[in-house]
Amino acid sequence: MGAKVFLEGGIASVVAGCSTHPLDLIKVRMQLQGEQTARPAFAFLNVGAGCPAVELGHHNRLGPISVGIRVVQTEGVSALFSGVSATMLRQVLYSTTSMGLYEILKEKWRDPGSKSENLPLVKKITAGLIAGGIGASVGNPADVAMVRMQADGRLPVAQRRNYRSVADAIGRMVRQEGVTSLWTGSSLTVQRAMIVTASQLASYDQIKETIISRDIMKDGLGTHVTASLSAGFVAAVASNPVDVIKTRIMNMNPKPGQPAPYSGALDCAMKTIKAEGPMALYKGFIPIVSRQGPFTVVLFVTLEQVRKIFKDVNF
Repeated sequence: MGAKVFLEGGIASVVAGCSTHPLDLIKVRMQLQGEQTARPAFAFLNVGAGCPAVELGHHNRLGPISVGIRVVQTEGVSALFSGVSATMLRQVLYSTTSMGLYEILKEKWRDPGSKSENLPLVKKITAGLIAGGIGASVGNPADVAMVRMQADGRLPVAQRRNYRSVADAIGRMVRQEGVTSLWTGSSLTVQRAMIVTASQLASYDQIKETIISRDIMKDGLGTHVTASLSAGFVAAVASNPVDVIKTRIMNMNPKPGQPAPYSGALDCAMKTIKAEGPMALYKGFIPIVSRQGPFTVVLFVTLEQVRKIFKDVNF
């Protein structure tokens, strides 16, 4: 097994992440809708003549299609791929690590002589939780950069960070905010990654194995797509609240000498619920589901094909 499972997971993750990046950007923009304009990190009002506010008020939230159209109209088609370099780095660091570790733990925990398909669901979930947490810790710097680059276009021109690439984003964060800024919101990233990895990988394996064992479909493209879509929906429902809080905390940009908008995850959750209602924690759910569906399909279909390619290769 060894390095091969990391390479297989990495290739599939990068392909899936890049192909669904615009949907992820729309999700981030939707999750940041409705935040109070008074906060220094989230100023949405006009700044000078000719600079339109990019964000709408609390009562005029846009849906995913409208958000996508607005991004194209105000920033251009290329803006849909803002932060794609950070997405690639995140997939290389986080997804490669988590998917590789998940497969290693499954192999390690199965009974001698038994097939990996016979591993109990509880052990699969546990493997996903551990692998996701470790992967998120490794990939957090790229995650912070990705969120900031995706959210930058919604700010007035004067307040944009204008990162040129993921390397520029990470370098400037270190110089301007210190090395610790690369792990902003890391506890939330780890929590979300544990939830997503456990729900996505474990449910995919379990659903695929159930379909095949009950002769509903054979082990082929139809089974992989069905299991992928189901796994994506499970992961979206489980992770959305944590994802909203993570996005808002990572996007904080307090002015020098002023307190950050949120003191932590709980403070962010309470302020969000108080200002926007409990369903605000499910902002961006439609684009999350819309992204998780295609993402998991591309991820696992690509993974199955890559596994076939490397089937007889050992390294």
